[in-house]
Amino acid sequence: VNALVAKNPYAVYARIAALLYPPPTASAGRHATAVVDSSAQIDPSASIGPHAVVGANVKIGARAVIGPGCVVMDGANVGDDTRLTANVTLCQGVIVGSRCVLHPSVVIGADGFGLAPDQGEWLKVPQVGTVRVGDDVEIGASTTIDRGAIEDTIIGNGVKLDNQIQIGHNVRIGDHTAIAGCAGISGSAVIGKRCMIGGMVGVAGHLTICDDVVITGKSFVSGSIRKPGYYS
Repeated sequence: VNALVAKNPYAVYARIAALLYPPPTASAGRHATAVVDSSAQIDPSASIGPHAVVGANVKIGARAVIGPGCVVMDGANVGDDTRLTANVTLCQGVIVGSRCVLHPSVVIGADGFGLAPDQGEWLKVPQVGTVRVGDDVEIGASTTIDRGAIEDTIIGNGVKLDNQIQIGHNVRIGDHTAIAGCAGISGSAVIGKRCMIGGMVGVAGHLTICDDVVITGKSFVSGSIRKPGYYS
């Protein structure tokens, strides 16, 4: 029989499947039920779906799709060809790059868990940074990425995040790192490029993981990792 021989058959299959089953297209324009602030800058080729809300001074790029029930708050930016599938929330000032896919119920830019103890009570620390998401990023359903406390939370180019991941404030994730479901990344952790983090991994705050590290599922990272390799 005919055969396609490849060194990386899974990647070849992914490319073939993407050609045979492209993502659904959306018609340019605004649905009648969408609420769009008059100051928003929306490319004419973008699509704004039913019951979506677009705030003041928002910028939405060419061919971007803002799906049903999505909320893009004041000052947020959505890059070209990025798709917010449904019920996605981008909080104030969040920046999302080009060709990204955000799955249902993603929340980017909610306040981080910043609390200062004071005489047996907790004082909220204002979270004045934002979140910057690079190009070609995919974020799974119900994943949350907190805005920075002072500086910004950074998600690099090509990062892939599974469902139900929590990423704390001021975290920095390097390009092309992949993180599986239910992982938790505590505030101010820095994760390098091309890392693979398994499901239900916990990463403590204020530590550094270097490039090219693999962490197996359900591991807990309590200290910095400075040498590439596999860790459990």
